[in-house]
Amino acid sequence: MIKVAALVLPLCLDTFAIAAAVGVQRPRGAERLRLGAVFAAFEGGMPLVGLLLGLALAQLLAGAAEYVAIAVLAGAGLWMLRGDDDDAEGLRSARGLRLVMLGLSVSLDELAIGFTMGLLRVPAVLVVALIALQAFLVSQLGFALGAIVGERVREGAERLAGGLLILLALFLLVTRL
Repeated sequence: MIKVAALVLPLCLDTFAIAAAVGVQRPRGAERLRLGAVFAAFEGGMPLVGLLLGLALAQLLAGAAEYVAIAVLAGAGLWMLRGDDDDAEGLRSARGLRLVMLGLSVSLDELAIGFTMGLLRVPAVLVVALIALQAFLVSQLGFALGAIVGERVREGAERLAGGLLILLALFLLVTRL
């Protein structure tokens, strides 16, 4: 269960950071529900895509697959440390293909989680369900608190999430050596 929490918690912080950025724009109730559902769908679906890609890559890469998965996880953490939230600014009004593209862009860290799910031997259905649930709940909290929370706090949450993913990657690397 600790492995599951280690995967889900950093994503919770990242989701909050992005939702807080959108919350500054003060989305209405229906917009909050729509965006929360988009977050949940993309963030719950991307680990499955990552898991399937990871399984295919594992066959191609043989013994190096675990190290590739660790590198992808660390890369996602580094990406989150960048603190680039340009995508979040346009989420409130996004529709159609733009909404799909924005949903994909905010869920790339979940793709990396999918790569590592097999490596960690965690129950995929449980992890996906928890990620989707946390995405919806934390996005609602972020939308509500977005106007209150300062820019520094929001950026700090995203950087903390990135740091936690990097620490998880380092832990996995150490346990493999």
